[in-house]
Amino acid sequence: MKPIKKIVLFIGIVFIAIQFIQPAHNKSGQVLPTDFTKVYVVPSNLQTILQNACYDCHSNNTNYPWYSNIQPMAWMMARHVTNGKEKINFSEFANCSSRKQISKLKEIANQIKDNEMPLSSYKLMHSKATLTKEEKNLLLNWFNNTADSLSAVN
Repeated sequence: MKPIKKIVLFIGIVFIAIQFIQPAHNKSGQVLPTDFTKVYVVPSNLQTILQNACYDCHSNNTNYPWYSNIQPMAWMMARHVTNGKEKINFSEFANCSSRKQISKLKEIANQIKDNEMPLSSYKLMHSKATLTKEEKNLLLNWFNNTADSLSAVN
């Protein structure tokens, strides 16, 4: 057998073998009382934007597309979700102190304003996550106003 065929065969076998190593899915199936939308009165249009652009990586309930069952995509997605939840987890937002919630609200607004979130790689595969200028302004105003009102209370 020629060396190139051996290499292709080896790569094929490795590709098939890694399909059996699947990471755990981030899907609790429930909305906790600590969820962001349970703690704050979020208008329905903003809830939809958050669900489409944020919740897959920043909550305990990720909607997995078809390609999430193919390695190495599943590993990459698992890493993105883990990293996203470390930064902010909307499902457990109420577990944070008031001061940390204010800080997170401002941080979210800044990341949206600076076009850092949602990630470009996420928007590439999820067109609903691409925010229009109007959606960005709605989110920015709501996050900043909510942070300011919390600051006034504390």
